[in-house]
Amino acid sequence: MSGLLEGQVALVTGAGGGIGRGIAARFAQEGAAVVLHCRTGAETAHELALRVRGMGGRALVVRADLTDEDACRRVVAEAAEWGGGRLTALVNNAGVQPTQELAGMSVAQWRAVVDTNLSSVFACTQAAAEVMRGQDGGGSVTHIASIEASRPAPLHAHYCASKAAVVMHARSAALEYGRFGIRVNTVSPGLIDREGLEEAWPEGVRRWRAAAPLARLGRPEDVADACVFLASRLASWVTGHDLVVDGGVSARPAW
Repeated sequence: MSGLLEGQVALVTGAGGGIGRGIAARFAQEGAAVVLHCRTGAETAHELALRVRGMGGRALVVRADLTDEDACRRVVAEAAEWGGGRLTALVNNAGVQPTQELAGMSVAQWRAVVDTNLSSVFACTQAAAEVMRGQDGGGSVTHIASIEASRPAPLHAHYCASKAAVVMHARSAALEYGRFGIRVNTVSPGLIDREGLEEAWPEGVRRWRAAAPLARLGRPEDVADACVFLASRLASWVTGHDLVVDGGVSARPAW
């Protein structure tokens, strides 16, 4: 690898899942010391940490429920303490994507998605910015949003709304934190492959492949590469941007 993130200390939330695990692995390959947050999926997070250490890298696993504001602040504080008082990159990846018809959706179901996908982003970013603003070079924050922030899907009203808000939060944070050298961006993936997806949703996968100009599903590595770019010196003048990673689906005409 090219060592684009050499010397960085990065916190990746939701690193027990497929996309988060892919992001954390690529950050480590590019030289970053990585803190892998998980709520569930602790076993896979620890397996990745062992692999990183086996390659000569540094990794730490922390567990927390990020719907709790105090837990968000604790995770950031632990990451910075482990990093010798530094935290140069945060990737807000933790999220949920349940399905529910809007007409039958309860406020509790709405809040469960918004608290996980949006409120945790707010709290983690705020805590990380407090660390980054006091260090040379500031830092970078990347939120994992979705193309559903602008292209709604049935049964995903709570998810779509939360991801649209994540995009606007990043732009607002970029505006207010820029003077401290903190860059805030989003990555909006399309459909990312995972084990069992094609068997569970064959019609959806078929329709996606037909709609995508690049004619394939995304991979966690595709999202990870975008995050590496945004956290690296190559993106030193990029902030408030939404980087779409969807194989070209968003380029298709709507009529």
